[in-house]
Amino acid sequence: MKVFCGRANPTTGSVEWLEEDEHYDYHQEIARSSYADMLHDKDRNIKYYQGIRAAVSRVKDRGQKALVLDIGTGTGLLSMMAVTAGADFCYAIEVFKPMADAAVKIVEKNGFSDKIKIINKHSTEVTVGPDGDMPCRANILVTELFDTELIGEGALPSYEHAHRHLVQDNCEAVPHRATIYAQLVESRRMWSWNKLFPIRVQTGLREQVIISPPELEKCPGAPSVYDIQLNQVSPTDFTVLSDVLPMFSVDFSKQVSSSAACHSKHFEPLASGRAQVVLSWWDIEMDPEGKIKCTMAPFWAHSDPEGLQWRDHWMQCVYFLSREEPVVQGSPLYLVAHHDDYCMWYSLRRISPEKDGAVLHQARPICDCQAHLLWNRPRFGEINDQDRTDQYVQALGTVLKPDSVCLCVSDGSLLPVLAWHLGAEQVFTVESSAASHRLMKKIFKANHLEEKITIIERRPESLTPEDLEGRKVSLLLGEPFFTTSLLPWHNLYFWYVRTAVEQHLAPGAMVMPQAASLHAVVVEFRDLWRIRSPCGDCEGFDVHIMGDMIKRALDFRESREAEPHPLWEYPCRSLSEPQRILTFDFRQPVPQQPVRAEGSIELRRPGRSHGAVLWMDYHLTPDSTVSTGLLRPAGDKGDCCWNPHCKQAVYFFSSTLNPRVPLGGVQTVTFAVEFNPHVGDITMDFRLSDDLGSVHDP
Repeated sequence: MKVFCGRANPTTGSVEWLEEDEHYDYHQEIARSSYADMLHDKDRNIKYYQGIRAAVSRVKDRGQKALVLDIGTGTGLLSMMAVTAGADFCYAIEVFKPMADAAVKIVEKNGFSDKIKIINKHSTEVTVGPDGDMPCRANILVTELFDTELIGEGALPSYEHAHRHLVQDNCEAVPHRATIYAQLVESRRMWSWNKLFPIRVQTGLREQVIISPPELEKCPGAPSVYDIQLNQVSPTDFTVLSDVLPMFSVDFSKQVSSSAACHSKHFEPLASGRAQVVLSWWDIEMDPEGKIKCTMAPFWAHSDPEGLQWRDHWMQCVYFLSREEPVVQGSPLYLVAHHDDYCMWYSLRRISPEKDGAVLHQARPICDCQAHLLWNRPRFGEINDQDRTDQYVQALGTVLKPDSVCLCVSDGSLLPVLAWHLGAEQVFTVESSAASHRLMKKIFKANHLEEKITIIERRPESLTPEDLEGRKVSLLLGEPFFTTSLLPWHNLYFWYVRTAVEQHLAPGAMVMPQAASLHAVVVEFRDLWRIRSPCGDCEGFDVHIMGDMIKRALDFRESREAEPHPLWEYPCRSLSEPQRILTFDFRQPVPQQPVRAEGSIELRRPGRSHGAVLWMDYHLTPDSTVSTGLLRPAGDKGDCCWNPHCKQAVYFFSSTLNPRVPLGGVQTVTFAVEFNPHVGDITMDFRLSDDLGSVHDP
């Protein structure tokens, strides 16, 4: 059976209806999940196994049967561990049907069908009783319901319900306890992901400064956590203002509450500075004594920094205070962790929260300035990058004329302000969303430009001569940046807009950027390869059915293409030199025929070829290029330095396509890449050839 799925095309801007398999969404979720990453997390798996063994032994030592409830069983791995440890029976709950079906097959394959019952329900729908899903309550509760924030996947409500309805009082729980840790820091780099800094524009006459509107300065920001590979943030990028503070713990063996609460920690700042950011992580103790511990601590707070387990399904958290506050070394303060049933946030207080009743009932922060709704955190960092602004200013200075009529078609861009300060006669900017319209109106007002820059609230394809006050555009501008873009080439929407506004362009009109180019490099990842690596055996259990399931899911159309990753968080080595693959000329309309390239990339360094990384370079003028990929050539060892404000596209090679390139060997990756202008997408195929001329099909 086929179904029609409607989705907006981020490149062409149109809404398309595509015919998909009825299980399309299932396959997409599986392909993009962290199941493989979790199965490769040996530290997690070993600690869970140890904790389950200890819990089963404690129950058996009391002369009781060990009845296990496993919520969110996934592959059934933890239930199989429990049976192997001596559990009498396991009730394994999995709400995602394709995953539950896979768990049934995995459990059967490993010979545990008589001891494990897979229940395809949400845990809150499970019934207990003679005719229920479970005949009686369990006395061991095993769960893996956690995300990077610990509670973001609904762990608290699930535990609360389980204790009330599904498990015995004072049951054994694995994990037994979780503890949230926090550390207060000052960090200009991380703060730039949350606030708009003053931006300097050097004109021919004097320096202009773009300032942030008061609404943005006062805004508490978005409540969502910024999950991050904190180990990839340089220690020079932040100043520690506090010790690592244990904020609060949750005992999973007892009744858990999902009600809103706050927890405070009294501390003395280690240094004077400006409190801006809270770094946070958690650990879980698998046993009541705390001897079996799994921690997400970054390297500087880890008991064994050399033995860090890399993982992508659990990372660390960055939270922003609602405003930066001065702190003085040795002057006591209170750091307060707030949470509701799904979300956490932090505040800093000078008096005890118990003496300030408003703190105890503080609501989740909500963005009211529009900026945190329109700009994600990397976008904030991009806008605050003064070097990048200087590059645009320099490029604009070469194309602007005193009589220039400018039209900007990026989302929430400051290019209109730059164009005005550099002397354009008239500036228009198209803001297609209500949020971007309101934000840009506030920015223009704060900088006394509300009467000088005209905001047009409509899609650029719908522009009329009246919108442009009858003027013809002599300079079309774009960064380009659009909030709907996920992959680097989705910002080719600029090309489609340029084509759509052709009638509004004056003869000889300039376009900036003039062109774009797609680049690729073959890399070896230090760790990221694990998320797409098959796992046939996990702690002695056969889980290859899960690996096969992921592989089938990856064979679906969207999944087998490149996927976006912020590679500054994921170290890799280049095995080849960067290579230009395709070029797009924005001075001309979008062509009717596909743009295609075939060729080969020579692998010049020894290593394992895990995939190809692709990115876009934007050529503002013949002498100025802004890259969304590599910021500089790789060193002798191939270490890559990626643009930290952008996500690059990763095309993972098949596991059969990444043999180690031998020292002195000659291997090439052949490619065929095509941009189809009718669908606005890029398709690609990579194949590895060795020095004997053989070809390995991915």
